[in-house]
Amino acid sequence: MKILAIETSAKAASVCLCEDEFLIAQSYQNSGLTHSQTILPMCTALLDGCGVKMSDVDLIACAAGPGSFTGLRIGLSTAKGLAWSLEKPCCGVSTLEAMAWQAAHIPGPIICAMDARRNQVYNACFSSDGESLTRLTEDRAIALSDLFEEITEKKGHIVVGDGAELCYNYGRKLGAELKLAPPHFRFQSAWGVARAALVQAKTGAITDAEGLNANYIRLSQAERERMERIHKMKGE
Repeated sequence: MKILAIETSAKAASVCLCEDEFLIAQSYQNSGLTHSQTILPMCTALLDGCGVKMSDVDLIACAAGPGSFTGLRIGLSTAKGLAWSLEKPCCGVSTLEAMAWQAAHIPGPIICAMDARRNQVYNACFSSDGESLTRLTEDRAIALSDLFEEITEKKGHIVVGDGAELCYNYGRKLGAELKLAPPHFRFQSAWGVARAALVQAKTGAITDAEGLNANYIRLSQAERERMERIHKMKGE
């Protein structure tokens, strides 16, 4: 199965082409340009460089959240557009699960963390046997204090994600024995998205362009402020 995967959940953008578990090519860009400027040209250039046509792709995968609201929307819109125009199946995968796949070759517990501000992280925890992942928690927004109260065995955890250093520094102050994944395994990448998508494809958990949706975990700041204004107007 050929999978074209898109990752736009944070500052960097990446796309990759995989044949099942084999990575054919990956393109990564952290140039400061917006994802709307880079992601579609990256997809086109990657496929052209591999001599692969979009019609040869079997599945289009995309990071569906959590992450940057704008970034996720751009990635999802790109995946939807490609899937719709070519009538291709697609799937949205957890950004956190995709990050866990980056370190899945290392046996042990994995903490995935993205900075959610105010001493909170978007988080999910997994365990790896060196080949596959077992999910230990759902994707959630959680205070760092609550996360480390929950983790009773405070050693042997690999920390990944763009919130990894925040999580690592907080945990170390509490005496937790954590390991930061190396930078090339730590951050979001399209390969992790493709790997998570392959698992979904094997279980039949794929959809079409219409069914591809984001999972933001929580409302954006603008939406939260709007809800607060509505509650105030109602006197709640």
